[in-house]
Amino acid sequence: MSSLFDFENKTGRYTVMGNPINHSKSPFIHTCFAKQTNQNIEYTATQVDPGGFEQAVGNFQASGGKGLNITVPFKQEAWGLVDERSPRADIAGAVNTILFKPDNTLLGDNTDGVGLVRDLINNHQCGIENKRLLVLGAGGAVRGVLLPLLEQNPALITIANRTIDKAHILAQLYKQHGNILGSHYTDLAGQKFDLIINGTSASLNDQLPPLPDNILMENAWCYDMMYAKDPTVFLRWGIKQKATNTIDGLGMLVEQAAESFYLWRGVRPDTQEVIKAVREQM
Repeated sequence: MSSLFDFENKTGRYTVMGNPINHSKSPFIHTCFAKQTNQNIEYTATQVDPGGFEQAVGNFQASGGKGLNITVPFKQEAWGLVDERSPRADIAGAVNTILFKPDNTLLGDNTDGVGLVRDLINNHQCGIENKRLLVLGAGGAVRGVLLPLLEQNPALITIANRTIDKAHILAQLYKQHGNILGSHYTDLAGQKFDLIINGTSASLNDQLPPLPDNILMENAWCYDMMYAKDPTVFLRWGIKQKATNTIDGLGMLVEQAAESFYLWRGVRPDTQEVIKAVREQM
């Protein structure tokens, strides 16, 4: 998907909306992108009170804003607010990027999945095709990444969740796009996976999903969509289970931001130096 505008040398105002928002690295990331690509933008962070999202978006658009990112807890509300959605946002039921079109309608996209896939494949050379993937969790974070993962033609994606009905619902939603099924954590014993992706928020509380031992194939990878200065509890588990590679989600954060930047500005920034800069900040 390309930008609808030729923004070169034209100032554009953008923001990220969420609650809380003071932890957001998006202003730093997009400022780095703008400097690198010689784009003249202003990017801020906006905390929005519950119930105030639609008004906040309208106010930002009316004040001359060109687009915005959305984070917790407004991604699903953004999906319902926009006039048009990309296919990946439509099926995900969540929008993390909005572009204000010239006719004042809102185009919604979800760049989380493409960010994850690019981090795995481009930054870490982790192959997905014909591999057995285990995705932990069935919330909004997971919904946003399943279609781009399935587009890489894995042999199987298993969604594991404490509430198995949610895992089954997601598998049913995406089954036309590839081989995918829902599971409870207790059903994983005896199975083997090439790549396990933690899409739960458990790492934020230093908690580990209830994973059985010995479910990693030889040369398996573990990827946590969360990130921190030190390895998360899930990545520490992966190390103990002798995973070949353990990766946090910082690269995904920067890659999904780069996709938003491309949608808005029509220019694709180089992410490597920005990932390094964000890591150094931590």
